[in-house]
Amino acid sequence: MHIWKQLLTSIVVLCCGVLAWVWLAPGSAATLEKLGLPKAMIAAVAPREKPEAATGGAGQKAHGDDRTPLVVVRRVSQGIVNDRLNAIGSGEAIRSVTVTPQVSGTIVEIGIKSGDKVSQGQVLMRLDSDEQVIARDQARVALKNAEEKLKIYQNIKSTVSRLDVSNAEIARDTAKLALETAEFNLKRRTVTAPFDGIVGIVPVSIGDNVTSATTLVGLDDRSEILVDFWAPERFISQIALGGAVEASAIAHRGEIFHGVVDAIDNRVDPASRTFRVRARIDNGDDRLRSGMSFAVAMKFAGQSYPAVDPLSVQWDSQGSYVWRVADAKAEKVRVGIVQRNPEAVLVQADLRSGENIAIEGLLRIRENGGVRISGQPSDQQAEATP
Repeated sequence: MHIWKQLLTSIVVLCCGVLAWVWLAPGSAATLEKLGLPKAMIAAVAPREKPEAATGGAGQKAHGDDRTPLVVVRRVSQGIVNDRLNAIGSGEAIRSVTVTPQVSGTIVEIGIKSGDKVSQGQVLMRLDSDEQVIARDQARVALKNAEEKLKIYQNIKSTVSRLDVSNAEIARDTAKLALETAEFNLKRRTVTAPFDGIVGIVPVSIGDNVTSATTLVGLDDRSEILVDFWAPERFISQIALGGAVEASAIAHRGEIFHGVVDAIDNRVDPASRTFRVRARIDNGDDRLRSGMSFAVAMKFAGQSYPAVDPLSVQWDSQGSYVWRVADAKAEKVRVGIVQRNPEAVLVQADLRSGENIAIEGLLRIRENGGVRISGQPSDQQAEATP
């Protein structure tokens, strides 16, 4: 009984092996036909062959040889080396001043508040001036008296010596100077705007006693903003007055403000090997403030080079290279990296615009070996093969 079980098991295993061989081995159907098995039985167990496989010959090798590497290509383009300077700068108003009084005194009038726009010569504050007003009036009286006396002496020259007339003229001139001094001292009790600008926070109040060292208010003319930044020494021959500058501020994310180079320092800092550059940015809409930090950028156009996809650049013991695909064959072309950008790599190599460079399927490529281009009809590749 055990012998029959073993024999039955062996027959089942043998049948399974035959079925697997028929299903997996190419050309097994033809072998079974030669052995005399019916075609209906062979068709039931053998897989249906593709039409391409039945054609055979050289056409099968050219069209359906899966051993030929399949690659994805991108065309070579031209790119310009853009040497870019990035720096952090600090902005300031084109004119800025801290207003202080010229004399000591008590504030009796404040004609401004924070944020006001003022014009040059506009009164900002007044100090107590009673003493100066009295001194001015006294000087006026003294001048009037000196002028009257001189007039009398001039009318009676016959009885007055020339010395007395001269002394009267000196007295008149002295009185004039005294009046001018009194008016000047009175004028200094009034604080005016030195230029058109915008008032900052007013830190004083009426009744405060101030001196020439007291800060009354800050005044900024921010119609334009000056941004100072430090550039590396290698850019000293590229940055010129009037050069274009782009700046972005933290307060206005994503927005670019355009300006020009306004000034360049005449020396390089020996410690940092950088030099100071000042850019001027228009602020007609008054959106920028003094003291803001800016990310400054400048671009410098350079030489044109072939641009290839970053995925195409490979490395070996001799350096970097790319695979150029032409006539369904791959050719190794040595390249020198000039500049890496997110979208392309600029290289120094014997490449022309429009040539195909492989970017995928690179591991199976061999020098002067055949390749198939993804997305290209197989008959075109076969015709391209010599």
